[in-house]
Amino acid sequence: MFDFWIQFALVLTAILIGIRRGGVALGLIGGLGVAVLTFGFRVAPSEPPITVMLIILAVVTASATLQVAGGLDFLVQQAERLMRKHPQQITLLAPLSTFLLTVCVGTGHAVYSLLPVIADVALKTKIRPERPMAISSVASQMGITASPVAAAVTTFLAMTAKTGTPVTLGQILMVTLPAGLVGVIAAALWSMRRGLDLDKDPEFLERLKDPAFRASVEMSVTTLDKQLPRAAKLSVIIFFSGILSIVALALFPQLLPLVKGKPLPMTTVVQVVMLAFGAFILFAANVKAAAIAKSEVFTAGMIAVVSIFGIAWMSDTFVKANETFLVDNIKAMVEYAPWTFAIAMFAVSAFVKSQAATLTIMLPFGLALGLSPQLLLGLMPSCYAYFFFAFYPSDLAAINMDRSGTTRIGKYLLNHSFMIPGWIGVITSTIVAYGLAQAYF
Repeated sequence: MFDFWIQFALVLTAILIGIRRGGVALGLIGGLGVAVLTFGFRVAPSEPPITVMLIILAVVTASATLQVAGGLDFLVQQAERLMRKHPQQITLLAPLSTFLLTVCVGTGHAVYSLLPVIADVALKTKIRPERPMAISSVASQMGITASPVAAAVTTFLAMTAKTGTPVTLGQILMVTLPAGLVGVIAAALWSMRRGLDLDKDPEFLERLKDPAFRASVEMSVTTLDKQLPRAAKLSVIIFFSGILSIVALALFPQLLPLVKGKPLPMTTVVQVVMLAFGAFILFAANVKAAAIAKSEVFTAGMIAVVSIFGIAWMSDTFVKANETFLVDNIKAMVEYAPWTFAIAMFAVSAFVKSQAATLTIMLPFGLALGLSPQLLLGLMPSCYAYFFFAFYPSDLAAINMDRSGTTRIGKYLLNHSFMIPGWIGVITSTIVAYGLAQAYF
């Protein structure tokens, strides 16, 4: 028992230091944790999460190729056209656009190009920008658990594939996609009436007396004047064809080739298909390979790979070494109220700030406690909580890109623009996902 608490303190300290350092530090310090557990406590290291890392690597490479080909900008322009066509509905259309954009490309980082457009449409329509901006940032991250090519989804797929009752990609999307949409809509509907209208906000009206501030508010921001490569639209068609191919193979496993008498695992299918369709984009759009490695999507993806490599390996090593202790002491509580595991995932996510990393840390715990993959699927939306402290890049970008200053972090740190939309979105989507999982399985 003493060894357990020492090891637990070690793992927790490594995670906290990694979070504080940021970037790839989470992975490096996680690797250091594995070394201490192995050589210091004589614990056998578990298998590193190779499959998870390879899936993320394949998806990120294809997504980065799409970005360089101009496909991501093309999607952003289509979303802008929709919002400018119906500006009065910006508080509903903006978060739905950012949610679906993430679902399509597998990363919430795609939201950055849309945020200044959302703020501009709101200002031109005299709608308080905080209303669509805050929920749009939240919705962009909620879309991760509903995307067939997101790191969190592929992590869940790979980790449950090792169990006796694996969850398929189709089952994940059947639960998380409708749950995410319901959560986003619920939070957007609440956001429609938050705060004062700009023409009634004394703080905004006072700031408007400053000529420099007035000029910044009256300026126009758009992506529609950006010239895209000729193959941008084609790259989107190819990328979506790859996603649809993965979904089709997941729904109709009889189409898969047999390997040793069994269908090719979906974890391998995702890797093969995404790399192949990334190559199709490379040739069709004549993308320069060097530009792919320098893209924002690729950089963010590689950081995620390194982070998950170290932190997942350390967490799994700790769980495997202390599985008996964990089961004996926690299993009764979780069996009595399985939903309490969602609270644990939410708490971890608030600090880890990555849904894929949260799942790699928590899934081994859940499985060791005897929770079924199907039950864990119902709790999956709760792995997003990094809106809680509002330090995530998309939240900070929303604050900086709202020229009106209504999207902000309050005096007391936690009274910020993202708190209530985040709670409404996550709680609603988790309840819906839990209900759907119970109904399906």
